[in-house]
Amino acid sequence: MAKKSKTPAQTNPRYTDEHAAAGLKTKFPAIETWENQFDGYEILIDDPEFTSVCPKTSLPDFGQILIRYMPRKRCLELKSLKEYLFVYRNLGIFQENIVNQILEDVVKATNPVWCEVKGDFRPRGGISTVVTAKFPRPKK
Repeated sequence: MAKKSKTPAQTNPRYTDEHAAAGLKTKFPAIETWENQFDGYEILIDDPEFTSVCPKTSLPDFGQILIRYMPRKRCLELKSLKEYLFVYRNLGIFQENIVNQILEDVVKATNPVWCEVKGDFRPRGGISTVVTAKFPRPKK
């Protein structure tokens, strides 16, 4: 059987594993919470002016972040959440990683019944991206 030759993109990729992992080792500030007083309701938080930076091009990314969750014992404190989200403003990180990192950090802070984080990113080069991550995550 003949060996397949690699394409130029495979031998000299424009995006590397370092680009893919960019920003994920960042020390994010803790998200403060407060004690929930009720059961069985949903909270929707909207950040319509979210910004970050592409780790490859250093160009800004603009989008909207929506965080929906049903609190268990703790609720997100909004000023603290805003300070947390500001860290992304100058951080080189892929959009998919942003959404998944926010989900991980919100779940860590609140242990919600369920949570969904959605990033709706504005077009760059004519292509927009919508990324949704949910907790609990599907079983492997």
